[in-house]
Amino acid sequence: MIDSPSPEPGHTGSPPAPLLVAVARGIALVVVVPLRLIWELVAAVGGWLHRWLLAPVGRFLDRWLLRPLGWLLRMLLWVPLVWLGRGLGWLFRTLVWVPLVWLGRGLAWLARTVVWVPLAWLAYHLIWAPLRWLGRVLAPLGRLLLAGLAAVRRWLAAAGRVLLHALAWAWWAAGRLLWWCYALTLRPFVLAAGWLWRNAVRPVGRAVAAAWRATVSPAVRRVRRAVVDPVRQATREVLAALGLRG
Repeated sequence: MIDSPSPEPGHTGSPPAPLLVAVARGIALVVVVPLRLIWELVAAVGGWLHRWLLAPVGRFLDRWLLRPLGWLLRMLLWVPLVWLGRGLGWLFRTLVWVPLVWLGRGLAWLARTVVWVPLAWLAYHLIWAPLRWLGRVLAPLGRLLLAGLAAVRRWLAAAGRVLLHALAWAWWAAGRLLWWCYALTLRPFVLAAGWLWRNAVRPVGRAVAAAWRATVSPAVRRVRRAVVDPVRQATREVLAALGLRG
């Protein structure tokens, strides 16, 4: 039975109501006690089943079924498969891999002995040795040719310098000759023409211009004011009177 909680020491309080205590005890009797009894019953039945049924059955299956079945599978399946794999590996190594290795080594030896060595010997004696001999023979000719080319280059450079100097001197001589021709032939005429222009033509021109401004220009202005302007004005008036001028 569930007793009502007692008040803590040092604290005073009113006791719970009798109705609440009765309700709590009734709930405990109706719910908690049956659940506890059911749990104890299930635990007892489960323990009995495990001890007298499940554990013996498990030991029986492990000892008389699973272990013999595992031994049979190992002896009848796994071990034969292992030996079969080892046998196949030995057969592959003996019948395939080793012959292929020996075949590759033989082919390599044949290629080196029958192909590479003769080709190297032929290349050395038919190509490299003749080329080296030809190089030794042609080396003096090459050096002589290079020396000749160098000499020709030096000669051409010297000839070019001489030609440039000759052209420069010819240019200078032609310039001096033209200068002297100009100085001895045209320059006196140019100087004389300049002197004549400054001392004769220009003063005469200035005198003519002054005479023109003193005589002709005033006469022209007087004629224009005395004759031309009145005639122009009369003509305009006549045309205006006749209605011929807009």
